[in-house]
Amino acid sequence: MAAPKISKVEWSDVVPAPIVLVSGPEEFFADRASQRIRELLRDANAELEVHDIDAASYGAGELFTIASPSLFAEPRLIRVAGVDKCSDAFIEDAKRYVAAPAEDTTLVLRHSSGQRGKALLDAVRKVPGAIEVACPELKKDQERLAFAQAEFRRLGARATPGAVRMLAAAYSSGSVTELAGACAQLVADVGAEITEEQVNRATEGRVEASGFKVADAAIAGKRADALVLLRQALLGGTSPIPILAVINMKLRGMARVFGARGSSGQLAKQFGMAPWMVDRALKDIRGWREEDLARAIDLAAETEWNLKGGSRDPEYAIERFVSFVAMRGRGG
Repeated sequence: MAAPKISKVEWSDVVPAPIVLVSGPEEFFADRASQRIRELLRDANAELEVHDIDAASYGAGELFTIASPSLFAEPRLIRVAGVDKCSDAFIEDAKRYVAAPAEDTTLVLRHSSGQRGKALLDAVRKVPGAIEVACPELKKDQERLAFAQAEFRRLGARATPGAVRMLAAAYSSGSVTELAGACAQLVADVGAEITEEQVNRATEGRVEASGFKVADAAIAGKRADALVLLRQALLGGTSPIPILAVINMKLRGMARVFGARGSSGQLAKQFGMAPWMVDRALKDIRGWREEDLARAIDLAAETEWNLKGGSRDPEYAIERFVSFVAMRGRGG
């Protein structure tokens, strides 16, 4: 008989279970999963005991001492950090424990990455009733946009598509924690209806926000405006790298929809994009030839290399790229 497959859930859907494996590098999601489990357990029983273990410095027998029944049999939450750096003693004890978990006890194992403790993870994933919460990094632009949209919904707010796009661009190089904090701060400051103008005011000091303005002008074909905005951003101390990143994000979206046929909803499903993102990319692509778009994407890679030490004049490199994009690839 095949071993049971562990149930995998999002952090927002996790519920207490005898064994909960929180895996993946994104600490923000891991923290939220752990917090949600604790809140649910405490809501069910205010006498909940919470214990924290560092797997890296773990001593033999510690887990069983904590999990042993107390006089009043209060429910327990045992949170184990650093399973990816755990001691040999922890691996041995944890493998024994997951084979026969204690009653009224929830064991949360945090493993961020790497092969250390793999045998334990394999054992956990075969435990009936165990749950795994995957915490991947949000590397793609669409993932950060979807996250920001979900945060506003969680906070009971509505943001226009442009506002979400602008906020995600403003924090494109920041952490997920920063992006979530920005969503919460906006709702606290302006209420449940978020517009582009409000996001623009809130993110005016961010270097990525400056890049967003340059990118909008360049993609719209407003070469003079784009170069002026670029110069202002550079004089204000903005690094050219996030500016390049925002423009490149737009170019990649345009490349995905170039020549595609179907409704916004159909294309959104095909490419894993929101319908409004498809509409924006289709609008931006007007006036571009396929070969020029390909050249712009190639030039973006070359420009990134120049900005990261390949050129003695990085400002010229970003100016050349912005000009090339604003002229829709016809300028060189």
